Amino acid sequence: MRKGEAMKAQYDFRKGKRGAVVRVPRGKTRITIRLDDDVLEWFRAQAEEAGGGNYQTLINEALKEYVERRHEPLEVILRRVVREELRAVG
Repeated sequence: MRKGEAMKAQYDFRKGKRGAVVRVPRGKTRITIRLDDDVLEWFRAQAEEAGGGNYQTLINEALKEYVERRHEPLEVILRRVVREELRAVG
């Protein structure tokens, strides 16, 4: 058997499909974005400190929180900040 024939016998891609190997869950969209290196490293470090996991999930959660808080009235934000500060003081 020649080298090329051995390769054909070893790998059979006739039923292969193009596209992503892992399907994207409903409600999610696969995108490509560019992030600053220091931002990406911070999220990776956070995931590592938490015992591993997916830094992309942390980025998604941070973005969701940002979006939710953008719609918060100023009064609600101020009350939350005052409560957090009072808790920190004791």
